Amino acid sequence: MSRYLTPSKIGLLTLISLYTDSVVPTASTIPILTFIISLILPLNAAGATKDLNQVDQKVIISIDDFQNATITHASGVPGRTVWDLLLKRLWEINSFDALHVFFDNLSSLLVKTREEQQRDIENGVSLPIDRMLLSRTSPLGTFVRRAQLEFTRLQFHDTQVLWKSFITYCEPTLPTWKRRIAAAGKTTFDVNLQGNGLSWEDRLTDVLYGDLQQSGAQEGSISTDDVERLLEFQVDEMQKMGNRISEEMKDQFRSMVQTGVNVPSLSHYVKFLDSWKAGDYPSSFDNLHRYFDYTMHNRDRTFYQYALLNLAILQADFGCYSEAISAMQETISTTRENKDMGCLNFSLSWLYHFGKAHPGEMGEVSKSGMLGTEKEGLAFLRAKAKETGMWSLLSTTLLSEAKLLLTNGDSVAVAFENLVKATHLNITKNVTAMVGAQMAMQASIFGRLGKHIYQKTPHASILTVDVASGVTQLAWSYGETFLQCYASQSPNEDVLRGNLIAAGHFLAQLRAAPASDSEVAYSISLLHLELLIRQEDYSTALDTLEDYHAELAEGNSDIFQRVKLLTLKARILDKCGRPEKGFSIAIRAATIAHRARLLPALWDAVGAVSNVLINLKEFAAGGKMLESIMPQVLECEDCDLAARTYSLLVDAQMGQAGQAKPETPKRKEHLTKALEFIDRAFAEFSRIEDVQGQCEMMAKKATIMHLVGDLVLANDYAAKYLDIKREAANDDY
Repeated sequence: MSRYLTPSKIGLLTLISLYTDSVVPTASTIPILTFIISLILPLNAAGATKDLNQVDQKVIISIDDFQNATITHASGVPGRTVWDLLLKRLWEINSFDALHVFFDNLSSLLVKTREEQQRDIENGVSLPIDRMLLSRTSPLGTFVRRAQLEFTRLQFHDTQVLWKSFITYCEPTLPTWKRRIAAAGKTTFDVNLQGNGLSWEDRLTDVLYGDLQQSGAQEGSISTDDVERLLEFQVDEMQKMGNRISEEMKDQFRSMVQTGVNVPSLSHYVKFLDSWKAGDYPSSFDNLHRYFDYTMHNRDRTFYQYALLNLAILQADFGCYSEAISAMQETISTTRENKDMGCLNFSLSWLYHFGKAHPGEMGEVSKSGMLGTEKEGLAFLRAKAKETGMWSLLSTTLLSEAKLLLTNGDSVAVAFENLVKATHLNITKNVTAMVGAQMAMQASIFGRLGKHIYQKTPHASILTVDVASGVTQLAWSYGETFLQCYASQSPNEDVLRGNLIAAGHFLAQLRAAPASDSEVAYSISLLHLELLIRQEDYSTALDTLEDYHAELAEGNSDIFQRVKLLTLKARILDKCGRPEKGFSIAIRAATIAHRARLLPALWDAVGAVSNVLINLKEFAAGGKMLESIMPQVLECEDCDLAARTYSLLVDAQMGQAGQAKPETPKRKEHLTKALEFIDRAFAEFSRIEDVQGQCEMMAKKATIMHLVGDLVLANDYAAKYLDIKREAANDDY
């Protein structure tokens, strides 16, 4: 069986010879070359060009594909298309000897080497001027040289198989050839049979070509190179898209195996990826070992570090974190030994991001000092990625440095500078895989600065703008994470609408699956806390919050997450009726947020401080504090934050009205402001469909109307309160 040559490649060589003979006009040059190049380059490179037809991405090209690609293009010969000339060239290979002559003459398509040119000059041989010559290093020249080399390597039996498969390959064009050449018949494929008057029924013909109608005649239609190209394309698609092998592709593999093709060892790697995506740990583990056993048998220890790298990623994906770290440490040691900088940089980057996602598992690595400090590790990765031209790793490192700065509360300007560098790199080097992470970081920076006009979020109640927008945009690059982020919107909406049972079921499903990202795990934790608060299970909420805070304290957690938990703890203490215990906590959250320039978190913390003042009957001080931050809160465009701030302003105004004397203008002024703030808070709660907030505002408004003696409006607002409850219950069902 041929390792490289097939009848379709002979067709490509024939078409290339027509191109070098200058019989292809200028208008048809680009379509013809596009067709050829798409078939000789790797499938992933050809598939990257969007304007290629579907036929250009096939592995096995039929004679009909050649006809469809060339029949519409006129040639340099009047009255003939490129397909007519191609058909003539194919039928001129009319004997086993003609096949050898055809491959021997392929050298005339190439530019001669310097030694051959010097020899021709000494012998007085002139260069051909009626045809163009291919550069020996061009894609076409490389293809011609390899085809000629592979033909000389063929054994006699393999050459016979190639010849017979070529006859079968051209057989569908016999009726068309008969219309051009009247003398053409069944034995036209071999000039020796036709010249000696031998028919198809003769004994000699039967001995030579009797098996053309059997399955063995198709043995040379597929080469090992075709299967390798198909497997490489499948590996690239599976690694890039994260999908499994389709049934159609499996059927194609089976049909190839049935033709007797030698299956490359890469097929074991494809099976490994397929088993991995299917969640079959034993099969994926066995196929991975089988693949690298074959490769190491042929290539010594060159690919040993890649075996360890795949093993580490596999172990981590199935939750075996300690085994994954051990395998990755051995990978790093092996890559340093083999001086494989590409694999070393990727391994260090993977280990760094693994440590950010699972800080509790990095004890041994931290003790060994393999990565050094975070800043040192990122600086090393940035320098090495730039040296080796690994643009994707360089973009990842720049974004990681920006994230580290935000996590530690350092300079936002430097973080934005790294973001701009990563954006420029993604555009200039076409690093499309990092666009999702870049947009996530951009949304996170703008969110922390309170500039949410650049990133809209319909629900900012539980999934804060920083978490919801950033994580969701990042998750577009990772299907599983996106599904978790998108699913987290369902319990969020159910909590806001008061459907706590459905929210609990959704949340249980989210917590059952391990989160693939630390920010996703954090957002799910916030969902859990908000659900407990809505259920008025404050003791459990406090215990759960302490557990989450302890988990954050173990690793190098984001400062924004810590501030958010502190503010949430102050809110829970207020719900418990002990707001004064949350005063120091709220002050601490505000101080940290101010130092780190986390503006939305700062306004939320200031609101918590003012809430404590209001509960301590310092209504004027609390109201002034809220009024001072209200413009900045509105600039954030966070509906939940604005609604809660307006609600606190209502409480402050009502407190001041209670302290004023009855029937005085000052008291009436405070009540009027309270009604105005209630309307604004109700509008903000309505935008996020927070039923509890809407009902609370209607209850406050009914209470005010009752206090001023307007019982009709009080009853109207009470009825509206019941209508909101009823509509929410009907929507749930």
